[in-house]
Amino acid sequence: MKVAIGYKIQNGPWGGGNAFAKSLSEFLKKKGNDVVYNLKDNDIDIILLTDPRGNSPQISIDAGKIIRYLIFKNNKALIVHRINECDERKGTKRMNSLLKNANFFSDHTVFIASWLKHLNLWNRNNHYSVILNGGDKKIFNKKKNKRWDKRTRIKLITHHWGGNELKGMDVYKKFDKVLDEPYWKNKIDFTYVGNIPGNQIFKNIKHIKPISGQKLSDVISSHNIYITASINEPGGMHHIEGGLCGLPILYRDSGSLTEYCKGYGVPFKNVNDVLFSLEKLITNYDYYYARTLNYNRTSDFMCKEYYKLFNDLLKSKNKILQKRDFYSNPWRLLRTQILI
Repeated sequence: MKVAIGYKIQNGPWGGGNAFAKSLSEFLKKKGNDVVYNLKDNDIDIILLTDPRGNSPQISIDAGKIIRYLIFKNNKALIVHRINECDERKGTKRMNSLLKNANFFSDHTVFIASWLKHLNLWNRNNHYSVILNGGDKKIFNKKKNKRWDKRTRIKLITHHWGGNELKGMDVYKKFDKVLDEPYWKNKIDFTYVGNIPGNQIFKNIKHIKPISGQKLSDVISSHNIYITASINEPGGMHHIEGGLCGLPILYRDSGSLTEYCKGYGVPFKNVNDVLFSLEKLITNYDYYYARTLNYNRTSDFMCKEYYKLFNDLLKSKNKILQKRDFYSNPWRLLRTQILI
């Protein structure tokens, strides 16, 4: 099997999409499959579209390139569209329409969380799967994490590659403010790792610039509670890495976070109830700490699901090709090319 993954894998801190592409590439290669990151070959079996945009520096295969590949090189390649974005995530205006137009010529859609399938992002006649993200357990694990001793201040941490206000800045600003109060100052420490909006300066929260790999894992593991306040999070990797490191999770009930975090921590709605939920998590810390021992959102588990999907699609390849309407409706294909 030859799989084309539409992503330029980067070294160092580069967000969840990079971690996904790296994990899946390594897994497929270990299984004896060929993995490429462009459309130069004429014998590609599966093309994985990770982002329809042609102007994104991390994307090596955009939707337009796939259309041209199907028309001029190989119309038997199967197209899997992984949807991990939406306008709701960052308050943008065009991503949903780009995703839906690109989804027109996809043979199968993969959502990284169930809530995304309810948005107007895809062709609802398409076959789909929900495959949750997973983290690298060789790096993010519980080996260095220690149970909170309840004598010292409890340490909270979060990390985000995307420095966007909707990543939860309203809640993080709330913590930065309440840490002026003696009660909270004597009770908690807070660390933020990653990028922040350009005008944001923390007074009481410790800010660490983006790091990755074992260094990031070590920093997460030195804390006691992971918090994610992201709004409309499509899927994300940050909370997964926190859970794999053995930290109970204080999570916002928004987007995909409940699907990923339920049972491993305490939810909150917004800035008005986050401190109440934190108190609840601290009170029940031992219970949730024990629960994280069974947290299994690993990249191995995720990659096995993709591998099974790819093999199942290839087994049904003839039926899939027969159902395509690319060429019976060429004007729409051309329209799709223009729109994306």
